[in-house]
Parts: sequence; structure tokens; C-alpha cells
Amino acid sequence: MGKRIRVQRRGRGSSTFTATTHKRVAPVQYPPTTKKQQGAVVQGEIKEIVHEPGRGSPLASVELETGETYHTIIPEGMFEGQQIQIGSKASVDVGNVLPLGKMPEGTMICNIELSPDDGGKMARSSGAYAMVVAHAPQGTIIKLPSGKTRYVNDLCRATVGVASGAGRVEKPFLKAGDKFHKKKAKGQLYPRTRGRAMVAAAHPYGSSKKGARKVTTASRHAPPGKKVGLIAARSAGRRKRKKR
Repeated sequence: MGKRIRVQRRGRGSSTFTATTHKRVAPVQYPPTTKKQQGAVVQGEIKEIVHEPGRGSPLASVELETGETYHTIIPEGMFEGQQIQIGSKASVDVGNVLPLGKMPEGTMICNIELSPDDGGKMARSSGAYAMVVAHAPQGTIIKLPSGKTRYVNDLCRATVGVASGAGRVEKPFLKAGDKFHKKKAKGQLYPRTRGRAMVAAAHPYGSSKKGARKVTTASRHAPPGKKVGLIAARSAGRRKRKKR
């Protein structure tokens, strides 16, 4: 009997695969919409800019004039002590939070809500941004970082600007230890050994024997001991170009 493969061990929930969440600062989400935000503007101030392990973009601790405090993704160009606005009548300046229906076309935005008052779901990674394309009866059309477009409710809020931390992935790690701690903060395992480098008892692909490579496609309903490689793949690789 071979030892459990990585997929099986990960499912056990041991500390090896657990993220160090006790170092997290706070959840990133907008405060609930109030009547004052719907009809006017709520003023706020950036009290502190902090780093959260496992997150690429810095966080801003914002204190509103109502006394409420929340944490949010900070766009590029913002600083501690800066005044921001939240509401339907806020100006379209970097850092302000407005409903998508109130933003002009071509505005670059980040931390976008998918449904009203969900706190923000899309374009939150470092350097990410979406763009307001057009307004339609079905909602606001936005262009996502992936290049796709979709309709979003006009009442959904977003922050004006590009999420800070752009260029983070361009800096090399230089040391394996730096990458280890970065992966550990996200609950990922590093270094990751290739299946073919293992013995046959430790992985379905493992063996020191030369020969035809084993099929790497696996069924969606395969047991954990065999669920490795291309899960429920429609094809095993690049499609060959048809000859004319």
C-alpha cells in the first residue's frame, strides 16, 4: 500500500495546507448602504494604510463621518489623511465610491460589487481594474480584467481608480524561502514535487521506468487517489489543425 498522495493529504486539513489566517487584518467590504449615501454624500478619511499577508494590494482603514470604520482596497495615488466620498452624488475622483449607474463611460474602477451591498467581489488583486463601457436598461456594462464584458446592476458600488500594487509580480523572489512564506500565507504548498518524479507507490504518474506516458485525464467522479492531472478534460491537449 502506497502513501497518500498530495490531493488526499490536502483534504485532511492538516497544518501543512492551512493558511496563517490569524495574521489577517480585516475583511475587505464596503459598509452597508444608508439613506444618506443614496441621496447625498458621506465623507471619509484614510486613517492608515496597512499590509495584509496573503493579499497583493495594500489595505486602507477608512473612518467615515458617521463614526463607522471599514477596510478597503486602496487605488493607486492615495495616501494617509486623504478625504474620500461615498454616495450617489460623490465626485468621480480616485478613491471615491459610487454606484455604477452614476459613473461616466470610460471610468476605470476596482473592487466592484456583483449585487448591491455584497461588499465588493471583482477586480481586487494588485494592479487590477475594470472599465465602465456603457449604460443600458439591463444595467451597466463593464469590461472585466479578463477582457470579458457583463451587465451589472446600476446600484452596485465600485471604487474609482486602479488597485494599487501593480508590478508586484515583476519583482523576482530571489530566494526559495520568500516564495515559501508567500505560498504559506495563502495556504498553498511549496515546493511542489512533480508526480513523475515520485515512485509508483506515491503517485499515479510515478515510476522510474521509461516508456509510454500514462494518460493524464481523470474522471470528474474519480476517487481522491486517482484524481490528478486534467480533471474532466474535454481534450487531452492542443487541437490539431485540419488540413485543407
